[in-house]
Amino acid sequence: MASEIRLAFSHPAERSLATAGDAPRDRISLRDHVREVEIGAFQAERGTTQRVNFNVVVEVLPFTGPLDDDVDRILSYDRVTEAISAELAAERVNLLETLAERIAERILAEPQALRAFVRIEKLDRGPGALGVEIVRGRRELGQRGAERAEERPHPRVVYLSNAAIDAAALPGWIDTLEAARAPLILCVGPHALAVPSAEHPMVQRRIDLLAIEQNGWRLAARDPRAKVVATRTELDWAMKNGQISIWAPSKMVLDATSGPKGPARDAVALAAWFAGEMAARELIVAGADLPEDAEVPLRALEVGAPL
Repeated sequence: MASEIRLAFSHPAERSLATAGDAPRDRISLRDHVREVEIGAFQAERGTTQRVNFNVVVEVLPFTGPLDDDVDRILSYDRVTEAISAELAAERVNLLETLAERIAERILAEPQALRAFVRIEKLDRGPGALGVEIVRGRRELGQRGAERAEERPHPRVVYLSNAAIDAAALPGWIDTLEAARAPLILCVGPHALAVPSAEHPMVQRRIDLLAIEQNGWRLAARDPRAKVVATRTELDWAMKNGQISIWAPSKMVLDATSGPKGPARDAVALAAWFAGEMAARELIVAGADLPEDAEVPLRALEVGAPL
């Protein structure tokens, strides 16, 4: 029992050795790689960074030919640190488990990698290190890789001003867009009622985002085909299953590592940022000026005009 407990808390390199099969494998490791990260599900962990420690071991098949001291023939240590940096930059996550899973998948995409041990620990959340360790191999990657290989849908994103939400033409627009056989996501701005003001910019950002989400529910009441959706996972499901979505922006905006730069109340710019994140085929703006900057094609729609 004592040896099992010791092994449970030992470095992933020792755990890799203890669980190795008969086939010889080489290992590369990253020890005590500490980064400042904004991560965590608790409100106290938002808007601030904490020290997070990464330990990674990657098992690779031994190289059988002459190495010739050529770095291109081996799995570089840089690939491990790059995997960590890429996932930290991609999106703010709540769970260490999520981050570990994504790092392991990125490492296992390298052709030399066979198995990855990823241990991540928060150093500032308790009297000791609080963490998680996962082990992933090629088999697990293959199952999820097949899922990722499916063609990602390219939705049509439509921004509706308050006048457009109230327009008599709205049901006809949705009929036409639904018949176009492309995933449809609707975006709105804040409602016309007064909202509280706060001196702290992060607090004001949350208030403004909530005003947009309240307006989204008002739109949902106008057409039962459209459902208010907050997460990327649910958006992906909706696009694959023909559900019309109304984007509730708080989670994606607050979790983004490279989020929209302007104020949340600039709802057209927010919709343009979202359309870029979703790789939309186009952004239709109904009842408002087109955004100055967008990564997707733009189309304007006058309130009351046919689509």
